[in-house]
Amino acid sequence: MASTKEVTVEEKLRALYDLQIIDKHIDSIRAMRGELPLEVEDLENEIKGLETRLEKIDSEIDEVEEQIKTKKNLIKDSEEKIAKYEGDQKNVRNNREFDAISKEIEYQGLEIELANKRIKEFKAAIENKNEVKAKSAEKLEERKNHLEYKKGELDNILKETQKEEEFLLAKSEEFGKNIEERLLTAYTRIRNNTRNGLAVVSIERGASAGSFFVIPPQRQLEIAQRKKIITDEHSGRILVDPDLAREEEERITGLLADLKK
Repeated sequence: MASTKEVTVEEKLRALYDLQIIDKHIDSIRAMRGELPLEVEDLENEIKGLETRLEKIDSEIDEVEEQIKTKKNLIKDSEEKIAKYEGDQKNVRNNREFDAISKEIEYQGLEIELANKRIKEFKAAIENKNEVKAKSAEKLEERKNHLEYKKGELDNILKETQKEEEFLLAKSEEFGKNIEERLLTAYTRIRNNTRNGLAVVSIERGASAGSFFVIPPQRQLEIAQRKKIITDEHSGRILVDPDLAREEEERITGLLADLKK
């Protein structure tokens, strides 16, 4: 029965650093997009809100116009009643009947006056709503144009980077499968807890990359020997020596160069 080849610490370090290089490239691509996806989403939500607002204003205008129509019908009805009462007055038999009809005529006149007042108020309300509608429609058009521009920007970036990102994501998954679960979990945890997403870094000028804390020479020698996984006591990042880092960066750069041919 064939024995399974044991993975050396150096191979683990190379696999981790390869994964870090790939993930760093993915981060750079996503940084190019920046806030654009969120801006597009916010604009789409704002446009939806403005369209809903315009629909509501149209509905409110329809309701007010219906109220105007109702008041006009009331005026017409009152005018017909007044005409009838005025005819009835000519045939009254006594002053009491005349006064009763006069009161009805006066009441209908007040109804007409009140209805006209309400119509005037309703028309003023419609005018105000139309002003709000015009401003909202103008804002909607401006937001739609802005959305189109932002979508164009995002689409261009996606077209330029989609193939590379898909390749890198596949490589990240592939490289991740070659790393034992315990190390991969540690890598992910460290990466998620760092601002720049770097979980594996090389030594630069006697310190871990991006740090000012000097690593003792004896510790640097241990890292260069590649016999065990060593982390930076200040940042918690996994450390590799500069030669290993350079070799893996050249290898991954070659992979990416082949993709772009």
